[in-house]
Amino acid sequence: MTRALFVVDVQNDFTERGALGVVGGDEVAQRITRFLGAHAVDYEIVVASRDWHDGDNDNGGHFAAGEPDFIDTWPAHCVAGTYGAEYDEGFDTSSITHHLKKGQGKPAYSLFEGVADDGTTAASLLERHGIIDIDVVGLATDYCVRASALDAIEHGRRVRIFTDLVAGVHPDSSQKALDEIAHAGAELIESGG
Repeated sequence: MTRALFVVDVQNDFTERGALGVVGGDEVAQRITRFLGAHAVDYEIVVASRDWHDGDNDNGGHFAAGEPDFIDTWPAHCVAGTYGAEYDEGFDTSSITHHLKKGQGKPAYSLFEGVADDGTTAASLLERHGIIDIDVVGLATDYCVRASALDAIEHGRRVRIFTDLVAGVHPDSSQKALDEIAHAGAELIESGG
C-alpha cells in the first residue's frame, strides 16, 4: 500500500462559524469523517494539516494590519491554541496518523509547509513510507487544497482530488483551482463514499 490521504485544514475558522468560514465546510468535515470510517484502512498514512498562527504578531504579513485584501492578507484566524485553530467538531481525527501545523509566524498554504511537533515534514513522511499516490481532501479548494495538491505533484506524486470532500471560498476561484490542479496532472473524482 503506497497511498496517503492528505486532509487539509478542516478547522473551525474555515467552517461556517469561523473567521474565514467556507460555505459547506461543516458538511465536508462530516463527509470526510464518514469516508475515513469506511476507507482509512486503504491508506498507509493519513496526514492532517492545520493553520497554526501566532497570536502576538502579523505572521509575516499574513494577518492584515487594516482591511484584508483576501488574497495575501487575511483577518486573524487559526491562532494557536484557540477554538478557531482546532479541528472542526464534525471531523473525527481518530484515523489521523500524522498531524502537521503550518504557519507559525509566516504565511503558509500548503500542507507541505507544515511540521509535526517532532519536526517531521510531509516530504519526509512520503519518503519514509514510500508513498507514490496521494488523495487530497479538505478546505479551502481555492487556497490550501490547491497549494497542497500542486506541491504533491511537484514532489513527483500522483494526486487525486475527491471533489465531494472539498469546499472553497468562492465557486469561480474554486473551479479555476480545480482546473489548474487537473492541468498539472491530478485526477478529479468523487470519493465514492
